[in-house]
Amino acid sequence: QVQLVESGGGSVQSGGSLRLSCAASGYTFSSYCMGWFRQAPGKEREGVAAIDSDGGTRYAGSVKGRFTISQDNAKNTLYLQMNGLKPEDTAMYYCAGESYGGTCWTLLYSYWGQGTQVTVSS
Repeated sequence: QVQLVESGGGSVQSGGSLRLSCAASGYTFSSYCMGWFRQAPGKEREGVAAIDSDGGTRYAGSVKGRFTISQDNAKNTLYLQMNGLKPEDTAMYYCAGESYGGTCWTLLYSYWGQGTQVTVSS
């Protein structure tokens, strides 16, 4: 049974940093796309960052240069390093694995975690 479990969320002040982790079990994600997504209250879920099986990455324009996606295949863990956080980054953050939309930059993922809350105060 595939399980993705996020951790590392919390409350920080504007300009602060957080590192999110997504531990995968029952699933070897190194062969598939992995992604981080977020959803703020009243807004649609949006892609934040994605990484493909070759290590290629893509970021939303709003986080480019501030966030970094990475993975540790030995630990089956996905990371999102978030620096220079802004109040508009406040959202529930989700990791997802194995896209079926023909691209890593899609909402069409087979597996989703339960989410971890990130709150940034000004």
